[in-house]
Amino acid sequence: MGTLSVAVSRAGHGRYCADVDFHRSTLVAQAAELASGRITSVEAVTASLDRIGRSQPTLNAFRIVRRSAALAEAAEADRQLAAGTRAPLLGVPIAVKDDVDIAGEPTAFGCAGDFPAATADSEVVRKLRAAGAIIVGKTNSPELGQWPFTSGTFGHTRNPWNRERTPGGSSGGSSAAVSAELVSAALGSDGAGSVRIPASWTNLVGIKPQRGRISTWPDPEAFNGITVIGPLARTVADAALLLDVVSGSHDGDKHRPAPVTVSDAIGRDCGPLRIALSLRKPFIPTPAALDPEIAAAAYEMAAVLRLLGHTVVVDDPAYGMLLGLNFLPRSLAGVAAWLDRLPDPSLADPRTRANATSGRVLAGAPLRAARAAEPRIGRRIGRFFDDYDIVLAPTTATPPPRVDAIDGISNADTDRVITEHCPYTWPWNVLGWPSVNVPAGLTRDGLPIGLQLMGHESSEPLLVSVAAQLENVLQWHRRRPEPWWTESCETS
Repeated sequence: MGTLSVAVSRAGHGRYCADVDFHRSTLVAQAAELASGRITSVEAVTASLDRIGRSQPTLNAFRIVRRSAALAEAAEADRQLAAGTRAPLLGVPIAVKDDVDIAGEPTAFGCAGDFPAATADSEVVRKLRAAGAIIVGKTNSPELGQWPFTSGTFGHTRNPWNRERTPGGSSGGSSAAVSAELVSAALGSDGAGSVRIPASWTNLVGIKPQRGRISTWPDPEAFNGITVIGPLARTVADAALLLDVVSGSHDGDKHRPAPVTVSDAIGRDCGPLRIALSLRKPFIPTPAALDPEIAAAAYEMAAVLRLLGHTVVVDDPAYGMLLGLNFLPRSLAGVAAWLDRLPDPSLADPRTRANATSGRVLAGAPLRAARAAEPRIGRRIGRFFDDYDIVLAPTTATPPPRVDAIDGISNADTDRVITEHCPYTWPWNVLGWPSVNVPAGLTRDGLPIGLQLMGHESSEPLLVSVAAQLENVLQWHRRRPEPWWTESCETS
C-alpha cells in the first residue's frame, strides 16, 4: 500500500477526543463560534492556556506563556463581541514564535540571557491585535533560528506524533503547538525552510509567503532578505486566513510586494496546470539521500494532481552552485548581526559564535556580491516557469529525526546532519518566492511526510488554490496524533 494510502487508512487510528471540542475546531470555525456567542473568548483562551500548561512539562512548545495578559485581553474581546464589534480573529487564541516583539515581553529567539521586555509590538503582532487575536504565548525556537531542531537552553521541544522525534525547526514550537491542538494556528518564520520543515514533520500546512508579504518591522528585512514570517495551521483555509490577516507592509520595509488576498483562492478553479515534479536536491556540500517513502509519497501526490486534471512531468529547476553561494553570506551575516543584539553573546552556543565569526567575514564584499546577483539568479530560475506553473518537491529528505540528533556535536557535524535531512527548502528563500508545505501522509512508523508546492513571484493564491484541491481529496486535517503529552484525552 502506498504512503498516502497508508496515511488515509490510519486517519482514525488512536485515542481521539470528540471533534465537537472548541480546541479541535479550525481557526475559521473558532472565529465564527466566538462571533456567534456559542463560546466566550475567556472560555476559549482559558482552555488553550490550560492545555499549554498540561503539555509544557513534556511537549515544551512555549518559551513564554502570557496567562494573565491573555485572559485580560480575552475579557476585553468579550466586551467588544457583546457590543457588536466584529474582527476576523476577535477573541481567538493564537501563538507566535519568539522572534517577534510583543510589548512587555522579552524576545530571546532561542538564546540564553537576561532579555529586556520589548517596548513596542512588532508590526505583525500589531496586525494580529488589530484583527482581535489573543496571543497566548511565544513559542520555542533554536538559537537565532539556525537549525531544523527546536532545542537549546530551554530543553527539547518534542514532536506530537512521536516524543522521541523533533518537530523540526526553527518554528518547531509553533508547529508542535498547532499539531497538539494547543492553538488552532500560529506564526513562525522561514529563513531556510523553518516554516515548511516543521509543518512537514507535524502534518500541517505551512506557508512561506513572498518576501515582504508580511512585514518584519522593526527590521526592514530579516537575515538580509532570506527570512519571512509565515503561518502554520491544520487546514489550508486556516493558514490562508492567518496570512491575509497579517499581510501588509510598513513604511520602513525594504520589500513591499503588491497586495494579494489568498483566502479567496480556496475553491477557485485554477484550470489545468503544468506541474514539474522535482526530486533533485539543490546544490549542497554533502550528499543527502531521499528517503524511499518520501519519494513514493511524491509520486503518489503527482498521481492525485493528475486525477485533479493537472499535467505533471518530472523536471528540475536549474539551481546551480551560485544559488548556494548566495545563501551563505546572507544567512551567516544575519547570525552575526543578531548575536550582537544579545545581552551576553558569550552565553551563545559555540556553533552560533562560530557562525557569527564567519558571518562577519562574509558581511562585506561577499554579501554585497550576493545581493547584486539576486536579479540574475531570479531570471535564470524564473525561466523554468515559462514551461511550468508550479514545482512539486519534497520538503525534507527524511522523516523527522531524533530530538537529540544535533546535541553536543561540532559545527561541521551539525551542518552534515542538517543537509542530510533538509536539503530542499532553502533555494526559495534566496529567490524570495512563495512555497507551501502540504501534508503527504505518514510513514510506516506513523511519522508525518510533507511535500512543497513552489511558485514564481507572488503566486500565493495559485499555490493555495492547488493546496486546497489536494486537501479536499486527502483530508489530512482529520489525522491527529495520540495525545501522549497529557495524562488523558480531553473531552467536552
